[in-house]
Amino acid sequence: MFRMIKLMGVACGIAAVLLHGSPAAACGAPRQAAAVGNFHMTAMAEPVQEAPESVETSAKPKNLAELRRQYSETFKFRGPNVKKIALTFDDVPDPRFTPRILDILHRYDVKSTFFAVGHRVKKYPDLVQRIHREGHVLGNHSFTHPQFRSRSVKQFQQEILRTEKTLSGIIGYRPKLLRPPYGEINEGQVKWAKKNGYTIVNWNVDSLDWKGIDRTKVKANVLNAAGPGSIVLFHAGGGTGSDLTGTIEALPEIIETLRDRGYQFVTLPELLNLPKYK
Repeated sequence: MFRMIKLMGVACGIAAVLLHGSPAAACGAPRQAAAVGNFHMTAMAEPVQEAPESVETSAKPKNLAELRRQYSETFKFRGPNVKKIALTFDDVPDPRFTPRILDILHRYDVKSTFFAVGHRVKKYPDLVQRIHREGHVLGNHSFTHPQFRSRSVKQFQQEILRTEKTLSGIIGYRPKLLRPPYGEINEGQVKWAKKNGYTIVNWNVDSLDWKGIDRTKVKANVLNAAGPGSIVLFHAGGGTGSDLTGTIEALPEIIETLRDRGYQFVTLPELLNLPKYK
């Protein structure tokens, strides 16, 4: 009898190994032992798990260059290869800097594009009216200036529509142009913008003026990089402690130098052959 039981045990163990990889898993062992058997089986099967990992890698979020390539009709960063340049100014309106920049543009008869932050529009509507009255184009730069890549499409939509409503009540049109804060955006937000008739516009020449650099550095950053169809990023507003003196002092020299090189200054709708409104 003992021999029969022993033979049955051996048979059970062989069957368990063949079917489950562990005698404990099929011979009535406690759950803890079965779990240990499953752990070893998982470890043995790890090489087979490579396919899901590669799928995850291929599905990683697209970077800005990939988004521009895939959505080239909606996402712009420069204009056509013509002797025209668009000067753009972010984070307006700001009573510390915006009026001084408008004075310079008026003196040189340059029309530019200003991207407005909604909560500032509500606070300084007279400055927005001046930008519009003097022939410049206004674009949407969100309501609270968040980092959009970490926000949902719904949050993105709320920021854009709230600013759009605020701006349209002052300037009489809903801006078609949209610039995400920091130039950052994700694919879901680009798809929503495309579906709803917006054009996203970043830049290909960065003055880096937000760093508070002096006029010499601002001037060099722009003049060394500007070329046909360039979209130049400046700021005409900033946070607490911002200093845009470098831009204000460099702007006349930049305008004069680029004009001497044969460039014409235009708004973004002119450069990109787009309407300024939706």
